Amino acid sequence: MQWEAISWTRLTEALAERIAGTEAEDGSPWLRVAVDGAPATRPAEPARNLAEELRARGRPATVIGTGGFLRPASLRYEYGRQDADAYYDLWLDTGALHREVFAPLEPGGSGRVLPDLWDPVADRTTRSPYVTVPPGGVVIVHGPLLLGHWFPFDLSVHLRMSPAALARRTDAAEAWTVPAFARYADEVRPEAAAQVVVRADDPRHPAWSGFTADA
Repeated sequence: MQWEAISWTRLTEALAERIAGTEAEDGSPWLRVAVDGAPATRPAEPARNLAEELRARGRPATVIGTGGFLRPASLRYEYGRQDADAYYDLWLDTGALHREVFAPLEPGGSGRVLPDLWDPVADRTTRSPYVTVPPGGVVIVHGPLLLGHWFPFDLSVHLRMSPAALARRTDAAEAWTVPAFARYADEVRPEAAAQVVVRADDPRHPAWSGFTADA
């Protein structure tokens, strides 16, 4: 893969430009964008920056983090609190994310999405109100292990860290999750699945792949 140095600001502008000329593959009036990355890559930040840039250009944008769609603790911790395979297979409630976010954005859908469903700290429902995304709006979903679930993303961005950088930059308390990302790289191959890959080994000096031919 060829890498080109880029600033986060230039990256945000390039993504907003591409979104401006992108139509949903299934004919939906809404666009669905993924910002996929391990917690150490801080995917929420580029997702929020992209949303702000889109709004500045007159495009409604809604940001949704997968941290609000985790399963209850009884399911997440069924095999212990530090099981990397459970983190990979069980933590994200993919069914709820499909039902509450992606189904309403299908052609003929209501556009009413739920920004979050479950508070993983309090371990209870958030009771957040639904948000109506207007036609032409963009929903940006960010979080780890996002690809490979058949979510209908129209554009996907993968924030990549080398195994060494990931191990170094992951908080010590979360080091047990690192094997899950090795499995993700092997089984899902996010660098091949995403339309844009950003090398984030050093967050101060990102580089990107440009857009793939099918983006």
